[in-house]
Amino acid sequence: MSPESAPVVAFGANDSSAKARAIHIGFILLPEYSMIAFANAVETLRMANYISRQTLYRWTVISPGDQAAVASNGLAISAVGATAGSAGLTDCDMVFVCGGVNVRQATDDTVRQLLRQCAATGATMGSLCTGAFALANAGLLDGYRCAIHWENLAAISEEFPKVQFSTEVFIVDRDRITCSGGTSPLHLMLHLMRERFGAKLVMDVSEQFIIERLRASKDRQRIPQPECIGPGYQHLTEAAEIMAANIEEPLPLAELASAINLSLRQLERLFHRYFSMNPAQYYMNLRLRRAQELLTHSSMPIMQVTVACGFQSSSHFCKAYRSLFGQSPSEERRSHAAATTKPRASNWQERPGPVMRAA
Repeated sequence: MSPESAPVVAFGANDSSAKARAIHIGFILLPEYSMIAFANAVETLRMANYISRQTLYRWTVISPGDQAAVASNGLAISAVGATAGSAGLTDCDMVFVCGGVNVRQATDDTVRQLLRQCAATGATMGSLCTGAFALANAGLLDGYRCAIHWENLAAISEEFPKVQFSTEVFIVDRDRITCSGGTSPLHLMLHLMRERFGAKLVMDVSEQFIIERLRASKDRQRIPQPECIGPGYQHLTEAAEIMAANIEEPLPLAELASAINLSLRQLERLFHRYFSMNPAQYYMNLRLRRAQELLTHSSMPIMQVTVACGFQSSSHFCKAYRSLFGQSPSEERRSHAAATTKPRASNWQERPGPVMRAA
């Protein structure tokens, strides 16, 4: 079945009075966007309509071009094209740009112009997953606090110094709403829903989705993940947070232990108990993983990456990097570049299945 002959799934009510009451949200899906981030956002809105038996929300989905929006998993959504500008989004209350892998390549002049046009209408601008890169690249986040998926945080912070990036799950800062990836858009939409329609609806939606706990905006995206949680776990997370905040100039372990009111011996016992490694090994791995983020998500020269991750010499950095990842920093960058430019193995263009059309 071709996209043209695919069934059309209509979202929202056809009644004009219902539409007038509904909150209109636009979604701009960039090439290789995160399907899980988009689905968690839009499904939360759908469930609110279903439970309330009203059209509380309606939404429009577009792609920056005339082709179907293809997610990073290869699935396609037939969306309204946006080559003619922000048509279809002019009356939106909020507009979210949804990114994914290769968001840098996906953010071109067409995308930047489209985002600026939407902002000029007075709509609240938002992002899901890596979509914050597109907003920042369009100059729409200067002076704002912003959330983005943790994997891109280190690289994008270096690139846009006028934006205050954070490790929080989502951030609402005046007329900018930014959200990390995965399931966090669901929690963001529930947060916005509670402010507009109250806690009862949020509780009902949460029960439908079997959500045990609503995440707050202040929640961190990443926390240490030991096999079990027990005495001293809070000290462990505090130590990990301090390490993550001091990558370029690593703290002496004795100073780190003192900052969380532990002795060095107590700190070492905690890391051995929960991670089967000493604090120095954990700290080194944390710095090397930060280096990997910068190598794969920025164009920062390797020597700058070396310094930014607290290494005094390139030889020490290369040796440590190879020990953890099995290849040198330069090999890592080349292999990542080759992977992102390699044609997708999906055959959706040759044999497309049913395509959902959002309007």
